[in-house]
Amino acid sequence: MSVQPRIRLTRSFDERSHTYQGYVLRVQGSLGAEQREFLVAIGEAAHAKHLFRADDRVGGEGVLVADPRLEVAEVYKVSALKVLERGPEATPTSPPWIGIPPELPVYRQRGHRRLDARTYDARCMNCIWGCRMAVEMIIDQWNPSHRRYRQETFCYGPLSCPLYKAGPTRKVPGRKGMSWEEEEDWVDQDAVSHRGPDE
Repeated sequence: MSVQPRIRLTRSFDERSHTYQGYVLRVQGSLGAEQREFLVAIGEAAHAKHLFRADDRVGGEGVLVADPRLEVAEVYKVSALKVLERGPEATPTSPPWIGIPPELPVYRQRGHRRLDARTYDARCMNCIWGCRMAVEMIIDQWNPSHRRYRQETFCYGPLSCPLYKAGPTRKVPGRKGMSWEEEEDWVDQDAVSHRGPDE
């Protein structure tokens, strides 16, 4: 149904870092004995070999994610991965953009803007530029074991996308009840300031 980047975000009050892990396949099919929609995490090398895109029919074997707080996918460590049938090659001229997503360094270079979670669910779930990230927050730098977890949505797509909606800023909790307001508009603007409106 879609292929999007698999990126983990670590927050520590006013600092953030990204780990570019691979890709997430949104699949409508069989997970064991169940027929339903589910998410599968794959590595960068697996995607480079198969160049997955929406409407491909795929197969493989994987295991359930050991710590769901650290992944948006349900299944990872996939083996025997193969494309059973290629979907039609898509060249959309308007969003959502589907097709083969770019290599991970392209996402890193483009930078992202926060994306309203409801907009993501309604309009951006199939777009190669949408991304739902697993977020790990270090609450106390002096006690790194004190952590919280959540998911956040972002857009790497063209700045002129008519479907885009930023949504509210996000707050990052800190020690002793403090919090940091993250991804204010100027932060997003700075992250993508090197791109033109249609890039």
